[in-house]
Amino acid sequence: MRRYILKRIALMLLLLLGMSFIVFASLYIAPGDPATMVAGPSATDEDIAVVRASLGLDKPFLVQYFMYLKRLLTLDLGNSYTSRQPILDEIVVRLPNTLNLACAAMILAVAIGIPCGILTAMKKDTIVDNAVTTTSLIALSIPNFLLGTILMYIFAVKLNLLPVGGMTHYFWTPTGFQEAILPAFALATGTIASFIRLGRSAMLDVLQSDYIRTAKSKGLKGTTIIVGHALRNALIPLVTQFGTSFGGLLGGAIITEQVFVINGIGTYLINAIRNYNYPVVQSTVLVIATMFILINLAVDLLYCVIDPRIKYEG
Repeated sequence: MRRYILKRIALMLLLLLGMSFIVFASLYIAPGDPATMVAGPSATDEDIAVVRASLGLDKPFLVQYFMYLKRLLTLDLGNSYTSRQPILDEIVVRLPNTLNLACAAMILAVAIGIPCGILTAMKKDTIVDNAVTTTSLIALSIPNFLLGTILMYIFAVKLNLLPVGGMTHYFWTPTGFQEAILPAFALATGTIASFIRLGRSAMLDVLQSDYIRTAKSKGLKGTTIIVGHALRNALIPLVTQFGTSFGGLLGGAIITEQVFVINGIGTYLINAIRNYNYPVVQSTVLVIATMFILINLAVDLLYCVIDPRIKYEG
């Protein structure tokens, strides 16, 4: 197991290295001149040249990239072009808001999606199954920014039941719960539908197994069979979906934060793209990618806990 973990960490570092190169190269060839933006609208050509030299933008591409990697090794993400503040400090302030939203959305997705998936499997080909499955297909088709706008208009503007936007408290607090309902539901809708469809498929496969028929023949109650036997064996694909979906929620939070005016790393990233703030874009993408990879590593290790038969060799 130790060798496997070390191997995965090494692969993770290689993946992050490749991703950093792709992002850095993409921003290098992107239109726009960060030096012009930093210097200001009234700057002369000489002023812009001085700014470009101070930022290292006058150096060849590979030199700039290796300077960037050297800073990363010391966890120095550089300074923002606009605020002149360390990027790491600004990310640390905003990251909890994004994680707060993503975690609230994931809890909502698991709490609704998995039970509905189990229900549709138990009620296969009934009205309940058809209604829930059709609803999940519709949910997958609605963009979260559109759904968020509709929910905000109905529940915040018209009915005045929930806050219009902002998420300044953790979702488990009373105030934070009210703030999180609309953005979390808008963000989680597609994930809920994915859990329903995957949960239904996984449970149908498990319910047709021989040991389930044996458990039924022994007279075990339906709840005991579903929770104690079927659900545990259906958890592997659901846990896999959890890992990929959480990464998707982090990406989807970028748009949802814009709709609900949440000061997270999504809003930070969008503003950086608009202002040609390349160091912020590079660092934010790298942080999101790192979290996504670590979550999937944790999911792989969780397989061994769910099913002891799974063993990883180095």
